[in-house]
Amino acid sequence: MKLTKMLPTQYLLISMLLMLVLHFLFPLSIIIPQLWNLLGLLLLAAGVIINLAADSAFHKANTTVKPFQEPTVLLTDGAFRFTRNPMYLGFVLILIGIALLLRTLTPWLVIPIFVVLTDRIFIRVEEQMLAAKFGPAWRDYKTKVRRCL
Repeated sequence: MKLTKMLPTQYLLISMLLMLVLHFLFPLSIIIPQLWNLLGLLLLAAGVIINLAADSAFHKANTTVKPFQEPTVLLTDGAFRFTRNPMYLGFVLILIGIALLLRTLTPWLVIPIFVVLTDRIFIRVEEQMLAAKFGPAWRDYKTKVRRCL
C-alpha cells in the first residue's frame, strides 16, 4: 500500500497501536510520575475537541476534509485562527496524551516519526494545493497564522 493512499487518521491509529506495543513489549523505564500522567487525559481530550471542531468547520463550509482533494473554501476562523493545521495538531496532542498516560519512554519515540510523516506526506502537499487554489488569500493567511502553535 502506498503511503499517500492512507488517510491521516490511519497514521494516527497505527501510531497509537505502535505506542501501545512499544509500551508493553519494551517499556524501558518509567519517566512520568504517577499523578503527572493524568495530564495526559487533558491533552487527549484537547486533541479530540480540536479535531471535532476542525472537522465540524470543514463540514459547515461544505469543503473536503480529505487530503489531496481540492478544497472549495479557505478556512480561517475557529480553530484555523490559531493554527493552519488544527487536525494534525489535535492528532499530536492525542499522541502526547497517550504517551503521558502510559508513563514509559518508548511510546515517545513514535511522536516525532508521526510529525515528520504527516508533514511530508500531507501538510506540504495540502499547503501547495491551498496556495494554487487561493493565491493571495492563502499567502495573506499564511503570514498571519502559524503552521502549528
